[in-house]
Amino acid sequence: MQAKKRYLLVLLSCAFLAYCYFGGYRLKSERTRAPHEGLGSYLDVQSQLLERDLESPRLRRAGAGHFPAPAPATVAHNLQRCRMETCFDFSKCRGEFKVYVYPQAEESEAATVHMPSPSYQKVLNVIQESRYYTSDPSQACLFVLSIDTLDRDSLSPDYVRNVPSRLQKLKLWNEGRNHVIFNLYSGTWPEYAEDHLGFDPGMAILAKASISIQNMRPGFDVSIPLFHKNHPEKGGDPGFVTTNNFPVTKKYLLAFKGKRYVHGIGSETRNSLYHLHNERDIVLVTTCRHGKSWKDLKDERCDEDNAEYDRSMRGNGLSHKLHFRSHFRTC
Repeated sequence: MQAKKRYLLVLLSCAFLAYCYFGGYRLKSERTRAPHEGLGSYLDVQSQLLERDLESPRLRRAGAGHFPAPAPATVAHNLQRCRMETCFDFSKCRGEFKVYVYPQAEESEAATVHMPSPSYQKVLNVIQESRYYTSDPSQACLFVLSIDTLDRDSLSPDYVRNVPSRLQKLKLWNEGRNHVIFNLYSGTWPEYAEDHLGFDPGMAILAKASISIQNMRPGFDVSIPLFHKNHPEKGGDPGFVTTNNFPVTKKYLLAFKGKRYVHGIGSETRNSLYHLHNERDIVLVTTCRHGKSWKDLKDERCDEDNAEYDRSMRGNGLSHKLHFRSHFRTC
């Protein structure tokens, strides 16, 4: 009898220990997983970000279709998140690729036509003389303004005022969808903020010079070079082109002649480019003469750089090694 009691007591003890062990392990596992049960996976987070960027799952499924324009209050926000999938109407580009340039009379606020600057007129002329130009807006994939937006420095004589009201009068503006806006300068002294255009470009594509990585919308905006007012509208004399091969084999990879800034915004970056000058296939000819205080802030290279720049202006060449005038014809 005593033996049966002892066996029964041992069996109950083993069962109790087993229950405590497995029950405690389960409770511990549940406590470990509990903080993570409310968290989504990495793919879920990415899907939510993509959905928010593309407005809705319907837009992602629709792909390259026609999308309704958002409310005007959201246009400024779309400027930061515009992509071809959200701010471009691909239905206008199903046929032959064509570009429409607004007639200048249509963009004028009064009877007097506001003529664009010579630099912007060159841009318009190149487009209108190309095989992509069309005078019929119903056939156009892209639309280009005749409103001069190249120089958006309010202190500049080429600054065009009242651009917002002029845009609103355009029947085809459509909050900027399928429009391309060209810009070389933005903001004014002393900040020269690149996003200070003086108007809301809406969903238009920005073809802009010196655009930063932070403000450029990948696959949507276009980075263009900064060109001088005297830059020729057409390059070279008739018959100058000797080959149609691309890329063209040339002696010079890079050639630049212009100003470098010894002070102010961007001066540190611009001045570091002189390391590229090797007097062989990369030639940079610069002058420090910029602004009223350049003499007080000039560096040790200014005198030599200014002398080279002056020699190039006289057409005497930099040296027998550089053949300055020759290389500007070949670049």
